[in-house]
Amino acid sequence: NGSGKTTLLKCINTILKPKQGEILLNDKKISSLKRTEIAKIFGYVPQNSNHDTTLTVFEIVLMGRRPYVAWWCSEKDIEKVWQILKMLGIEHLAMRKISELSGGEKQRVLIARALAQEAKILLLDEPTSNLDLKHQIEVMDLIKTLIKENGLAAVTVLHDLNIAAKYCDKLIMMKEGRIYAAGDIDSVLTEQNIKEVYGVTVSVQRNLEKPHIIIVGI
Repeated sequence: NGSGKTTLLKCINTILKPKQGEILLNDKKISSLKRTEIAKIFGYVPQNSNHDTTLTVFEIVLMGRRPYVAWWCSEKDIEKVWQILKMLGIEHLAMRKISELSGGEKQRVLIARALAQEAKILLLDEPTSNLDLKHQIEVMDLIKTLIKENGLAAVTVLHDLNIAAKYCDKLIMMKEGRIYAAGDIDSVLTEQNIKEVYGVTVSVQRNLEKPHIIIVGI
């Protein structure tokens, strides 16, 4: 907590401006891009949504079409939203208010909104927070499937190291606002790294070719 993970996501999405340095995408400074260009590249899924609770699921997902809409939405925009709702299996929730949904359903709606932007990179801030184990797995399975089937990339903030080991291809471990370790799963999720960053002693075991972290003590 407090290591700068959410701040980093917000800097990538230009919600915040870095105090120093530059963020590059394909060797181009993100700070040089217009807001509409950013919205077509990055789909941001925040940890907490502050949407008007009277909005329906359909209206929230339609908001993802903003980068492509001038004054009013077209039939194409409406059809795009229906396609995404069906793809995520939430079309039956279209006319429900966001305030009426469960945590897992809300996460699917926010992911749907990001997909409506036709973004190439999803920025997901703790997509499994406040979800029970079943919904954590459902959301992460959904994200992994969307990435594979649509040729997307995802930058995801996670606290659970075992979920990170199961779903991620590359990891960045942060400590006190800096990158402590980065690389593939095995090189980052070592007992020494976890001890240094989290202050706990763990045993890293193998489970179905993936590391599995067991806490031994402090």
